[in-house]
Amino acid sequence: MTRWADLDALRPAVAADVQVVTSDGKSIAAHSFVLGTASPVLERMIERARRGWNAECTIRVLGVSSDAVFAFLQLLYASRVTPEDEEVVTAHGPQLLALSHAYRIGWLKRAAEASVTARLTPEHAVDMLKLARLCDAPRLYLRCARLAAKDFAAVERSEGWRFARRHDAALELEILQLLEDADQRRERWARERASREAYRQLGEAMDSLEHIFSDDGCSCADADADADADTDAPPCRGLRLLMRHYATCGARKAAPGGGCTRCKRMVQLFRLHASVCDRAAPHDDGDRPCRVPLCR
Repeated sequence: MTRWADLDALRPAVAADVQVVTSDGKSIAAHSFVLGTASPVLERMIERARRGWNAECTIRVLGVSSDAVFAFLQLLYASRVTPEDEEVVTAHGPQLLALSHAYRIGWLKRAAEASVTARLTPEHAVDMLKLARLCDAPRLYLRCARLAAKDFAAVERSEGWRFARRHDAALELEILQLLEDADQRRERWARERASREAYRQLGEAMDSLEHIFSDDGCSCADADADADADTDAPPCRGLRLLMRHYATCGARKAAPGGGCTRCKRMVQLFRLHASVCDRAAPHDDGDRPCRVPLCR
C-alpha cells in the first residue's frame, strides 16, 4: 500500500482519466496529460484508446511486472531520477530500460542503462547483451562485450549462455565474434606496443652513438666503475660494450662480412645511423663531419 500511496501523492489535484493495466491484471490510475507529456508513444496510445472528450480510457503496459510499471509511472510523474529514486532504478533497471526504449523516454533510458551497466556481472552478461541489442543501448552493449572477453569462463557457466547455445545460434555467433574481435585488438595493441618500444630503443641507440663519438668525447666510462646495478649504469654503457665486442670479435675477423649475432646488430646500427645522419661530409659552413664509424 505504501507504493500506491506514494504515487497518489505525486498526482495533481485532478481526477485521473487513464487506467494503466499491467500484465498481471492490476490497474493503476494515472493522468493522460502527465503520460502524454512524458512519452509521445503513450500520447498516441491514449488518443487511440479515448472514445470521447474527457472520457476515461485504458492502456496496457505489458511484458514487465506490475511493480516495474508502478516504478515507471512514478518516475514519469517525477520527470527525473532523483537520488531517492536510485534504489528504484537499481531494483528494476532492465525492465525500466525496456519500457523507456519502447515508449521513447530518453532521460529515463540513459539512467536505466547507466544503472544496469554499473552493476553488470558475468552471470547476466549474455542476457544484458541481448537486451542492449534490442533496446539500442550501446554503452551497455560495449560493457557486456568487454566483460565477456575478460571473464568468458564465468559467462560460459551462466544460464544465459547455455540458453543461447541451445536456442539462439545468432546470439552465440555474435558473442563468439565479439571475443575474436577482442583477441585481435589485443594482438594489434601488443604489436603496436612492441613497435613503439623498438623505435624507442633505436632512438636511444642513435643518441648514444652520437654521444659516444661526439667532439667532446664520452665521459661515461668513469661512471661505469661506480655503477653497482643496471639502474645506475650510464645509458650508453650497453652500446659501448657492444662496440668493444665488435672490435675484438674473432668470428667477424675470421669471416669478413659475417660474424656473430651481436656483430651483425652493431653493423645494423651503423647502417641505420648512416641513413639518417646529415653530417657524413664536411659542409661549407665549417661543420665537422660525423665521427661515427662507417658513417661515410
